[in-house]
Amino acid sequence: MTDHPPGPLWTGRASNRVQWLIAAAGAACLALGIELAVDSAWTAGIIPLVMSVVGCLAVGLLILYGTLAFVHVAVTVDSENMEVRCGHIGLPRRRIRLSEITAAEFVPRITPQQWGGWGYRWRPEKGTAVVVRRGEGVELRLGDGKLFTVTVDDAENAVRVIRTHLRALTR
Repeated sequence: MTDHPPGPLWTGRASNRVQWLIAAAGAACLALGIELAVDSAWTAGIIPLVMSVVGCLAVGLLILYGTLAFVHVAVTVDSENMEVRCGHIGLPRRRIRLSEITAAEFVPRITPQQWGGWGYRWRPEKGTAVVVRRGEGVELRLGDGKLFTVTVDDAENAVRVIRTHLRALTR
C-alpha cells in the first residue's frame, strides 16, 4: 500500500459532554475523602475513619478514570491501520491493521444500552466496542470472525476510506 502518502487519510472524533457531570461526582467523592482525612473529628474510632477515607478516595478515582477515559474517542485511518484512542491520554488504545479487516459497515445508530453502557465493552454475541455516546459508528468484521464497533462522527466517510483500502489490498 505504498500508493498513498504517509499520514492519516481519515480522522474522526466523538465526544460525550454528559460524562463531565459524572466526572464532577467523582471529583466530589475524591474531595470528600481528602476532607475526611484532613479534618477528622470522628469520635467513633480510627477504623471507621480509615474505611470512609479509603472508600471515598477509591470511588472518586474509579469514577474519574472511568469517565475521563471515555469522554471522547479519536479514530485515525491511515494506509496500514485504523487506530482508536480513548480519553485525554489515549488509553485504552486499539490498533487494527487494515489487512485484518474483511468488511466495514456504517451503523447509523449505536446506543450505550445495546452494549451495557459507555466505555470499552465486550459482549459475546456482538464482539468488542468503544462507545462514548449514542449515534453513528463503524463496525468492522475482522479476519478471525470477531466484530469491533466504535462510535465516531462522520462514520460513513470512515467506512468509505476503509473499503477503498480493502479493495486496494485485494488487487
